[in-house]
Amino acid sequence: QVRLAESGGGLAQAGGSLRLSCAVSGRTLSSVSMGWFRQAPGKEREFVARISRDGSTTDYPDSVKGRFTISSDNAKNTVYLQMNDLKPEDTAVYYCALDLSLFPSREAAHYDTWGQGTQVTVSS
Repeated sequence: QVRLAESGGGLAQAGGSLRLSCAVSGRTLSSVSMGWFRQAPGKEREFVARISRDGSTTDYPDSVKGRFTISSDNAKNTVYLQMNDLKPEDTAVYYCALDLSLFPSREAAHYDTWGQGTQVTVSS
């Protein structure tokens, strides 16, 4: 059974940093693509970052490009999201997600397994 467990959320001030972790069990990272999404109250789930199976390709929307970095550690079977220069509008529940397919996507419906989410709150 594939399971994802996020950690690392919390409270940060605007301009600060947080690093989220997503521990993957039941599947090796080298066989899947991974993504991060977020959802703020009253809003739809939003794509934040994606990393390819071999870790060579990453993808970000303009809203976080240059501030967020996704990475993976195959030895730990863990994916990370380093978030710098945080803004109040980054406040949301952050989810990691696993994609079994060979075709990358920014669409939440494309992903097969989700973590429980971790809250990130950025104060101004």
